[in-house]
Amino acid sequence: MGKGKATKEHILAKAFELASENGLQSLTIGALAKHCAMSKSGLFAHFNSKDNLQISVLEYANRTFITRVITPARTANFDKVENKIHALLDNWLSWNHSFQGSCMFLDAWREVDSEQEPTQLALKQTITHWIDYLAIQIGKGKESGEFRADLDVNQASFELYGLYLSAHLFYSVKGKQASCEHFWCGVKRLISDWQTN
Repeated sequence: MGKGKATKEHILAKAFELASENGLQSLTIGALAKHCAMSKSGLFAHFNSKDNLQISVLEYANRTFITRVITPARTANFDKVENKIHALLDNWLSWNHSFQGSCMFLDAWREVDSEQEPTQLALKQTITHWIDYLAIQIGKGKESGEFRADLDVNQASFELYGLYLSAHLFYSVKGKQASCEHFWCGVKRLISDWQTN
C-alpha cells in the first residue's frame, strides 16, 4: 500500500471512530482534521467535500461490516442454512451493540429524496445490499428444501429486517438484554414458520 493510500486509510479509520461516537452527520472536515492532527487543507485534498468524506466513511463502514458480519459466516462450514443465518444475525447484533445499541447506517438515514443527496443514496445502496444478501441466504434454504417451497423470500427478509429494526429501538428503550431476548424469540418463530414440516 502506497503512502498516500495508507494515509487515507488512517484518516478513514479515525473518521469511522468519530462517526461511530457522534453520528455521520456530525462528521466534518474541520473536526476530523483536529482528530487526525492535520490541517484542514491537507485533509480536504483527500476528499474535496464533506459529501465525499461522508461517502468514503460509509464505504469504509461497509467494508468493516462485511469483515465483521458477513465474512465469518460465509467462511464457516455450516450443515444448515438456518445455522448460517443465525451466525449472520448474531454478528449483526454484535455490530449493532458495538455502537452502544445503535447502528451507524440507520442513524444516518434521513427522510429525503435520496436522488438529491449523495450520502443518502450511498446509504440506500448499502442497506439494500444487506437486505438482498439476507434474501439470498433465505432463498438457499428454500432451494435446498430446508425451508418451505412456497416461502416468499422477499417477505421473509422483510420480516427479518423488521425484527432488527425493533431490536434497534428496544435497545434504547428497554436495554440490551430485553432487546436481545425479543429479537431471538422473534427469529425463532420466523424460522420455525419457514421450515418444512
